[in-house]
This record gives sequence, structure tokens and C-alpha cells, in this order.
Amino acid sequence: MPEVIASLIPNVLDRVPELVKSFQQTLYLIAFSGAISFVIGMVLGVVLTVTKPGNILENKLVYTTLDRVINLFRSIPFIILIGALIPLTRAVVGTAIGTKGAILPLIFGTVPFFARQIETALAQMDKGLIEAAQAMGSSPWEIIFRVYLKESVPGIVRATTITFVSLVGLTAMAGAVGGGGLGDFAIRYGHQRNMVDITYVTVVIILLMISLIQGIGNYIIKKTTH
Repeated sequence: MPEVIASLIPNVLDRVPELVKSFQQTLYLIAFSGAISFVIGMVLGVVLTVTKPGNILENKLVYTTLDRVINLFRSIPFIILIGALIPLTRAVVGTAIGTKGAILPLIFGTVPFFARQIETALAQMDKGLIEAAQAMGSSPWEIIFRVYLKESVPGIVRATTITFVSLVGLTAMAGAVGGGGLGDFAIRYGHQRNMVDITYVTVVIILLMISLIQGIGNYIIKKTTH
């Protein structure tokens, strides 16, 4: 059996330490940029929802401005966004390459997507619940936390799951321009040196990561659905 494995993935076995390091870099990118994107995207998604015409904190200027900015960043392909953010990335973190240099582009690429997902999740809220809360004298902050967010947990979890699955793909894409992680590992060895076994193993690892994220998300959705 070991001989069969060695014949199928010889290049992978020769570079196990580097594969492990790349995997750890990918986990770091997902966890760090994902956590920051979750917080910022959640805030923006809530602001989009409550300032929309007809909602509890209606503000046409805020909604229109934020809506257009999010649409602008969502329309830019991620690979182009990475290049466009190089000056800002260097100014903020001191470098535009490696895992450190990939964090900021990943946040800029993820936040608009997640904010829009949160807006969609909160928009499905039963208007009757909001009207009932207003009739009981609840403040806008109380409505946001006790009605919008509390009652939309399954939708928020679903949006988070979709976003993290997308983020896995973005981290791999960032590797194409020296962002580190599994994408960088696959490009350097699997593509540039034609070591196809490295490409296949990297793809399998990424698929397993996506399946795990989706599985956890589905489990939480099932548990939180009324």
C-alpha cells in the first residue's frame, strides 16, 4: 500500500512539510480575514437593512451611498482588486506579498459579498414582528438586536457559510499572485513545474475544507431553525 501511494503522489510526499505549512497559512488567512469580514460585513448589512426606504432608520443618503460602494467593490474581479490594492496594502501592513499581504485584499473582497448576504437574510424578516416591537415601544437598537438579528439566525448562519466557502476560493486565488497558502503551493509546483499530483492533492484538500464548512453550517442551521 505505501508503495502504491508513493507512486501516485511522489512529489507530494517529497514536500509534506511545505504542504502542511501552506495548509496552515490557508487556515490563518480564512480565520483572520474571515473574522474581520464577519464583523464589518455584519455591521454594513444591518445598516443597509435598517436605512432602506420604509425601514426603522430610513436614511436615503446613507443607504444609497453604501449600496453603491458595495456594488462597486463587488463588480471588481478579485484578481484585479488585489493589484489595485497593492499601494494601500503596502501602506497598511508593509508588504503586498505573502499571507500578510493577502489579508487586506481578502477583507475587501469578502466584506461587500457578506454585507449583501446579510441584507438579504434580514430582508426576509416578518414585518409583523417589527411592527409589534415598535407598538411595544422598543427602540431601534432593541429591534435590531432582539428582532432582526435574533430572529434571523438561520439566515445569518447560511450567509456566513456561503461567505466562508467563497473565502476558501479567494485564498486559493490570492496564491496565484504570491499570497501564500495552498493556492500558492499548487501554482508553484503543480502548475509551474508540472507536478500534477500536487495539483490534485491540493484540490482534494480544498474540497474537504469546503465540505467541512458547509457541513458545520448546515448543522447549525438545522439546530437554529424554529
